[in-house]
Amino acid sequence: MASKNSQNSVNSPNSPYQSADVDSAPRAVSVSMLKGGVGKSTIAVNVTRQLAVHGHNTLLIDLDPNGHASVGLGFSDQYHDTSKDIGDVFFDDADPSSVIYDTDYEFDLLPSNEELEQIEREIVIGDVFQPSALLKREVVTPLLEDEYDYIVTDSPAYRSRLTDNALVATTNLLLPLAPGNEAISGLERTIERQIAPLRKHLDVDVLALVPNMLSGRIDQQTQDRQLLERLNSHDNLQDRIPNFARITDWEAIDSGEQKPVPGIRGRTSITKAYGENKPLLDYDPECDQLACFKELAHIVETGRVIRHD
Repeated sequence: MASKNSQNSVNSPNSPYQSADVDSAPRAVSVSMLKGGVGKSTIAVNVTRQLAVHGHNTLLIDLDPNGHASVGLGFSDQYHDTSKDIGDVFFDDADPSSVIYDTDYEFDLLPSNEELEQIEREIVIGDVFQPSALLKREVVTPLLEDEYDYIVTDSPAYRSRLTDNALVATTNLLLPLAPGNEAISGLERTIERQIAPLRKHLDVDVLALVPNMLSGRIDQQTQDRQLLERLNSHDNLQDRIPNFARITDWEAIDSGEQKPVPGIRGRTSITKAYGENKPLLDYDPECDQLACFKELAHIVETGRVIRHD
């Protein structure tokens, strides 16, 4: 397992955040959305990497049967190796450390597996006590705080027993949204079908709504603008919108006085980093989008959005 770093760079003189903002309590968080193609795996990998840079012992759990995060970090062999997977931890009392691997990027990975859908079926049909609490009981509770400061989970893009396990185990969410006609409906579907039922029993907290994969202008009626306008005009969402996606003066944008590029923007470096089996920081440390992942890591650390102004 990855060793703790002695220097917490979030509190360094070059950080925009003050040490008073940092809540040192260990925290688990899921990157989740009941819609595919919103960049969940990209956010999960790069937030995990930034938490490691901040000096935290961090674990990434890939619960997506497609295994994008695992394959994107170079763990294809482990993804296809059905002899050892999280099912052994869930059903056979295996130590979770037996399916956790060091990465080259200062954090650990519990990879997905091509048998994960079969494992999910066993959760559903098996005689399992509290089937939605397996991940919490067998992995997160034993490891959080004792072994890891933060645990990040990449969840499936559909309602499932695996998704429920991720939410029950973490109770903290980052919700990515990509521009498009179904962006807000995907958010509403996630809240209604996934979050609301669990809130009857658990204190589930949305840490941040994350506009992702943006590429268009916002001084015109593009899908990027429509998404940002919907989020920034909704009174109940204001404290969940990161600074990098916050818009308060649309008139200044329309007049050309301000020309912001909010949200996580599409960059070739992000795509190429995946092809090179690296987080963005390690592929292109000069990429302008790293600031977004730094802020998301800080939101995970503090448990809330900290306004700069």
